[in-house]
Amino acid sequence: MEVDDIHAEPEGKPDASEEPVPKASTQDIELEESTKRYDVLNDQFLRLAADFDNYRKRTARERETIMLAANEHFAVDILEVADNLERALKSDDGHLRDGVILIRQLLEGILARHGITPIDALKKPFNPTLHEAIVHIPSDEDAGTVVDEVARGYRMHDKVIRYAKVAVSKEKINQNSEE
Repeated sequence: MEVDDIHAEPEGKPDASEEPVPKASTQDIELEESTKRYDVLNDQFLRLAADFDNYRKRTARERETIMLAANEHFAVDILEVADNLERALKSDDGHLRDGVILIRQLLEGILARHGITPIDALKKPFNPTLHEAIVHIPSDEDAGTVVDEVARGYRMHDKVIRYAKVAVSKEKINQNSEE
């Protein structure tokens, strides 16, 4: 004798769990499409953000490489000055001054090749965009005139990279008081 499954449904009767699934509403369809569009756009955004981050890092590395190469070229030029200073120190004292003058000319040429030029300050009106006044002294010059240059200033192309440290005339020493 066979034992029938007591939980089995009789054949021919539909199972209660097999009820027809209701069709998705238009709101559900729109939500699903919006979710898909969001996922696509979010993926594009994440890829774009990663690409931009990689670009930023690559350009920073390239900029650093360019700066190192420029510094290397400048250093090689300056080493020529150092070599000439060594030679000048080995020479006799009679030619030392002439050697130093030639080395200074060499250095000025190297600086000029790299766009570095001195700021002409002596006997010029004081200009705070080019000069740094370190002292005001009485002199024969008009007030506000640069009378001494303590340290020369330099420009690199059009930008001041070191201001000229100068002494500025405060007033004339020989003023006429017969007015």
